[in-house]
Amino acid sequence: MAMQQNKDKQPKNSETLRALSQVSQIGVTMASSVFIGVLLGKFLDNLLGTSPWLLLIFSLLGAGAAIKALFNISKDKK
Repeated sequence: MAMQQNKDKQPKNSETLRALSQVSQIGVTMASSVFIGVLLGKFLDNLLGTSPWLLLIFSLLGAGAAIKALFNISKDKK
């Protein structure tokens, strides 16, 4: 009887872990896209002396890349 309960729990645990991994992938992908955009903008601002402008542009590009990655992830999961 105990073996049967273990077998019943296995698919549910697997589905839970799969959903958790998808949610964490979305969060990490979005955060890293914005973070890379900010770092690149800051680096180029310091290099070229265009203080807030490249930071703003690359931050927005990073946010756009994060949204695009979100759509790609959701499309791949279907």
